[in-house]
Amino acid sequence: MSDHPIKTYPSTSFREKHMKPEEELDSLLKSGYGNFFMVPIEDMIRMMKLPVPPNRVTTHTLMYLTEGYITMSIGSEQYTIYQDECLIVAAGQVFSIGNVDVRSGKGYLCSFHDDMIIGKFGKNELLKDFEFLKVWGNPRIHLGQEVSQFIKPLFHRLLIEYSRHALAHPDIIQPYFIALLCEINRIYQPVSKSTASKAADLSHRFRELLAAHIKTRHRVSEYAELLNITPNHLNKSVKAISGKSPSRWIDETLVLEAKVLLYQSNLSINEVAADLGLFDPSYFSRLFKKHQGVTPLAFRQMIEKS
Repeated sequence: MSDHPIKTYPSTSFREKHMKPEEELDSLLKSGYGNFFMVPIEDMIRMMKLPVPPNRVTTHTLMYLTEGYITMSIGSEQYTIYQDECLIVAAGQVFSIGNVDVRSGKGYLCSFHDDMIIGKFGKNELLKDFEFLKVWGNPRIHLGQEVSQFIKPLFHRLLIEYSRHALAHPDIIQPYFIALLCEINRIYQPVSKSTASKAADLSHRFRELLAAHIKTRHRVSEYAELLNITPNHLNKSVKAISGKSPSRWIDETLVLEAKVLLYQSNLSINEVAADLGLFDPSYFSRLFKKHQGVTPLAFRQMIEKS
């Protein structure tokens, strides 16, 4: 990893909140970050201010480790990846990184929009094939040494091209990147072995609807109605595939949304609750404390002190 070329870094808002202010990064910012961005993981980690509170990503983020390990939370689950493994944060997911030792992690990090897949050389069908880019997909992918022999040169070539020219030559970046994702897809294993079943299809559709309607729909019956099934059928299907009931998914998603708002906005606690469609502040506080262990106010104070 010593032969990494010129470094590039993400947007100013991310830098101001999570990177050391003494780092002079303005001259290194690249204009193409919205569609595609790439950097060695060790360079990103070196300048990150830990912990990283809950954030929502609007693009997909892919991390691949060549050394060490990294632990982070995606949604309500925590994941640790090691050498020859990938971790993917799908667009729209909430992620956070605690005060853990991630300094040993080395590898590649890239953030990308769907346009990098369905552009000149891609097609919409690819997005359907890449289950790991779905909110219900398995974000942790073990590649192993053999597959890494194919993956590593693709990452390295992409980093060289992006660092030297950003997105000046998308005709070079996109084919390499699609090949990279296809290699990952060959080794990808879904969370549930029953992905082809009707229960899995219902569970996945529920997760997608939940992400889209969490601020306006909080009842299992509302999602069952959208799926044209009974609440009991939805409950059995989701629990069989994910191990959690739809009501648990709804509560955890509400808390995740609240954590993002408590960190990223200046809304009061009552305003956060109202933004989530919860107009009883006391109920919101009880729900938050039940799943987080602290009240919304205490959570915000913890963030401000960190």
